[in-house]
Amino acid sequence: MSSEVPLMTLKSLQKEFKDLQKDSVEGCVVWLTDDSNFLEWQVGLFGPPETIFQGAYFKAILTFPLDYPFSPPCIKFISDIWHPNVYPNGTVCISILHPPTADEVSGELPSERWNPTRTVRTVLISIASMLNSPNINSPANVDAAVMYRKWNTNNDPAYVDRIKDLIEKNKSLAESDGVTIPLTLAEYTTHTKPVEDTPDMGDLNLDSDYDYNYSDSDCYYSDEEEYEDD
Repeated sequence: MSSEVPLMTLKSLQKEFKDLQKDSVEGCVVWLTDDSNFLEWQVGLFGPPETIFQGAYFKAILTFPLDYPFSPPCIKFISDIWHPNVYPNGTVCISILHPPTADEVSGELPSERWNPTRTVRTVLISIASMLNSPNINSPANVDAAVMYRKWNTNNDPAYVDRIKDLIEKNKSLAESDGVTIPLTLAEYTTHTKPVEDTPDMGDLNLDSDYDYNYSDSDCYYSDEEEYEDD
């Protein structure tokens, strides 16, 4: 099922994308899957230096709903990742990405969930923070949470070994995307663009009636599915 993207949604995403090209989030790079489709962004997430994720590169797809920013986007990793707050299918599960509805089961406060004042920048900051500081109280991947807890409390090496394997595995993916993995704090805080050229936002007329289309994604899931997995 496809629908035309509302102009307000399109303008909002174009502006946010342009802002992130000028002033990126530490440890993240974004680019468009297709220059004609602002509803799907690709995200490169780097592991913070001086942590067990140093040298890591994880790739994800950020998908926006038609009524963004009133509903949250969805972010789903398409590269292998092992993390307590990422479902086995790659979908990220953190409070900021949950719809702004009351939910007694999760125990989340409404202020912790999505609201229209949040932006892609706040989402990326939350994802970058999540990487090395997972929430294991309500995990999306129970096995990863158990492994993390054992490492964090008893220094069990299994979690670190799993991360190291993924770091080595994903190096070739970074090369194919044309990105350089930061290994120092200075590099981590510097914007690193993919090889592909990003669209010239200055040439875009934000008042034009673009004919972008949106297709439903399997990235989204219901609260029932979410808590069943938790």
